[in-house]
Amino acid sequence: MLGGAGILLGVAAVPAQAAEVSYLTECIPPAISGLPPVEGTTKADISAPAEAKVGDEVTITWKFVQAASKNPDILDLEKDTVMPTGTLKAGGAQTADIAMEGPRQNPAIPKNSDMSLSDMTGKLKLTTAGEVTLTPDAYDINVSKPISTDTKCAPKETVKPAATIKVTEGGGTSGGTTGGEPTVTPTPPTGTPTPTESEGDSTGGSTGGGGGDGQTDFTGKEVSIPYACKTPIGDKNATSPVQINASKNGGSYDLTVQFKGSVMDSPADIPADSVKPSMEVTLGGSDTGTVHVEGPTNSEPIKTGDPMEIADLTGTYKPGATGESTLSPGVLTVEALGTTTTCTPSKTEVSLTLDTTEQASGAAGGSGSSGGDSAGGTSSSGGLAETGAEGHSSLKALGLVAGTAVLLGGAVFTFMPGRRRVR
Repeated sequence: MLGGAGILLGVAAVPAQAAEVSYLTECIPPAISGLPPVEGTTKADISAPAEAKVGDEVTITWKFVQAASKNPDILDLEKDTVMPTGTLKAGGAQTADIAMEGPRQNPAIPKNSDMSLSDMTGKLKLTTAGEVTLTPDAYDINVSKPISTDTKCAPKETVKPAATIKVTEGGGTSGGTTGGEPTVTPTPPTGTPTPTESEGDSTGGSTGGGGGDGQTDFTGKEVSIPYACKTPIGDKNATSPVQINASKNGGSYDLTVQFKGSVMDSPADIPADSVKPSMEVTLGGSDTGTVHVEGPTNSEPIKTGDPMEIADLTGTYKPGATGESTLSPGVLTVEALGTTTTCTPSKTEVSLTLDTTEQASGAAGGSGSSGGDSAGGTSSSGGLAETGAEGHSSLKALGLVAGTAVLLGGAVFTFMPGRRRVR
């Protein structure tokens, strides 16, 4: 213990150094914003020990003296919604790309004011004696609300080193590094999401429905579905937790598709009856095809800053095969203000498994859709199920309601105080 403390004290005893560097930066806004690249100046203060020994692991801090950005005159950014990540280049005696990350910590940032970014930190294991230079490179700015988007910023000119560590032989061990390669350990940020489902788990939440156990209600498993969305003004990737439930009705099943997770706040006033979602639930196992489910439009206007809630999607599944049939979230469509956004799963997962008995004119047989017309609705294809909904649930940040996408994009993209092309 004393030996280890001595090594740490040896590193800490060397006075830290800090140096500022400025460089021209180009920032690329999120695709959903439809905005062109813009340029500004980044001022970064890099601090690290002035001296260290081979085998030491040093902590490096990147402080944003000036971010190459301003919050545009569209929306106020809430407290603790902005998080920076970036790359620091080590050069000279040792080369490495050092991952730098900052916590999601910021004051509330009003419209048309300077961006405030937290300090980023990272660690570097020193492997070679000599002078190691530290140079700031590209960085990203993530804004978590109203939807999660990234602005990507990179140097437009050669950046000068901001700090130098004088590394001497001896003192400490390499910690298992081989071939002179550095070990780079990023400091994890606050609020990093973790997977909610195992990649290899494809079993639905409930199995039943075909036997004589008397069960009529079946609860599906919540699955996290990554969507690639095509909007009228650009592409966007988003992940949303989805759950499919079923209630047996004779030989058919009444389906309810719910979107779980956090609620998106509306960036603008949205009129009543202007947002309508629908989905094609994908069948598998013994059955094939899809089941059309949809929800009603928003019955009330949505005010700026209010949660955007969307009704459950419902429809009827008439089995086309006998056996174990699986139901997975499929293509999601959101119609809003005369435009359409289509979101296709890049990977899907089974939410519900049912023991089914084949019904006349059921889903299987290559039609790609399920039967079971209901009164009072409309059918979008062949024998697709009619739908309706009562209760409301939350749609996570698939907030790509196309009519508000321009506002959303403008809010999350950080404008630069420098040159900008007029659109």
